[in-house]
Amino acid sequence: MADPPGCCRPCATCLLCLYSCQWITAKKEKRKGLRTTKCDCSWFLFLFCVFLFTLVWLYFAIIILNDFHNFNEFIFKQQKLWMDWSLVLLIATAVLIIYSAALLVLALCLQLCGQPLKLHWLHKTLLIITALMVAAAFTGLGIKWAEEWRSARISLQATGPFLHIGIVGGMTLLAWPLASVVYRTRNKGCRVFLLLVYSALMIALYVAPLGITSPCIMEENQLPPKPALVGHRGAPMLAPENTLMSLRKAVDCDVQVFETDVMVSADGVPFLMHDEKLTRTTNVQAVFPERAALNSTAFNWTDLQQLNAGSWFLERRPFPTVQSLSHGDRIQATRQKIPSLEQVLEAAKDSNISIMFDLRPENHSDYQSFVNATLEVILQSGIPLQQVLWLPDGFREQVKQQVPGIQQIYGRKRLQDEKEPLLRVNLPYQDMSSEEIRQYRQDNISVNLYVVNKPWLFSVLWCSGVSSVTTNACQVLKEMKHPIWLLPSSTYLMIWIVVDCVSLLMILWAFLLLKKCSQRRRLAESETDVLLTKINSLMQD
Repeated sequence: MADPPGCCRPCATCLLCLYSCQWITAKKEKRKGLRTTKCDCSWFLFLFCVFLFTLVWLYFAIIILNDFHNFNEFIFKQQKLWMDWSLVLLIATAVLIIYSAALLVLALCLQLCGQPLKLHWLHKTLLIITALMVAAAFTGLGIKWAEEWRSARISLQATGPFLHIGIVGGMTLLAWPLASVVYRTRNKGCRVFLLLVYSALMIALYVAPLGITSPCIMEENQLPPKPALVGHRGAPMLAPENTLMSLRKAVDCDVQVFETDVMVSADGVPFLMHDEKLTRTTNVQAVFPERAALNSTAFNWTDLQQLNAGSWFLERRPFPTVQSLSHGDRIQATRQKIPSLEQVLEAAKDSNISIMFDLRPENHSDYQSFVNATLEVILQSGIPLQQVLWLPDGFREQVKQQVPGIQQIYGRKRLQDEKEPLLRVNLPYQDMSSEEIRQYRQDNISVNLYVVNKPWLFSVLWCSGVSSVTTNACQVLKEMKHPIWLLPSSTYLMIWIVVDCVSLLMILWAFLLLKKCSQRRRLAESETDVLLTKINSLMQD
């Protein structure tokens, strides 16, 4: 079989060797009579599906990076081991996608060169392992981290217009190997089937934007105000969480609210701490090794003041930004202590920043006394009560009666039979759709969503009209002047039409060009057959 124009024999041999793991030259391949069988085609289809499967997982991996710090904390609580598992996720995903993509490119090039698709058993085994690994990753995501499916839905709203362009481009490039298969296949039914399926897919893609909705497809003058920033435990990427240093860094980031967690010591002093145990964010194992496993509320205030609440930040580096801290910030971080609520309220009052907190643990037998101790500190601090956002649901009515000036913020959506209207809600960003956010905004209900770290997610919520977001990355979101993408409807319509027209022209060009190549190849084969017939006749004579 003559090689197609533009495909040199050494290149075809090299591609065949990489794909089949055997050094088979084009001449040997022809002599052996190797051809692509139905089994080979099935393995190519499996390779294509594995590539798509891995590509979808890569998309999910990028999406869940927004919440991956929660996963790192979960692993630490279970295994007492801290590391940035997002690096493991990205490296493993990159290896899988590069491997499957390389094999797919080899297969497509072999098809264009007219070589057989003899996939080696080692590649087959690795492809099966790749598919099983990705399936296991999706299964684990669905069991342990189901809310990330809703994160994917939000991301699709944001990236839908751009994913559409990418998919159209990928399917357009697929026209080249498809045309090669169509012109090489002698089975008319198979050719018609392939063309019909491909045409149906392309038509569906061309009209897909009719069903794509994105919050950021709007005119610039319709863009809602930029959401206010709420510092999640302060500025945890720039300072140890729930410390006075973290509060000051949050103020520097123009954060309007300092979000934190409050616990009450054994002797009745409210202090800042998120975890039920002190092991992650203090050196309790070094100072009180025999008591390290106890809950935070089992320690009195004197004991808590002996602990260092900042050294862990430099040792474990919970965020990559720790490496870029200045020498002064590093020294300051090592000197951080667990702050009392009184100290934090004083700092918040001086900085004119609001404070929102949860009171933990909610299931403690002395929870009512925790509430009373916390209210007492708030009243004694002298902070304006409109700067205090009360989040705990326990004994909320008692709090309203004792300190009516405190701002109430609810961790739930409004009810149909609500006795008094909600003014503020604080919810995970996965729990509210763009339509609900817009409705709450029209009804003058302030919506705060948490935890929003990535610019793409902040952009979607900005376009949707959310009032504020709780974030770990206040230094990143502070610098955003506009959403990452903001497309007027007319601009998107123009992009849609241009992409579809260019795609259609490239597909027609691919089929016409390969049709000419096919005709030349058949002419060359017929001339070769005529020449061989004449030679045979001469030899017989």
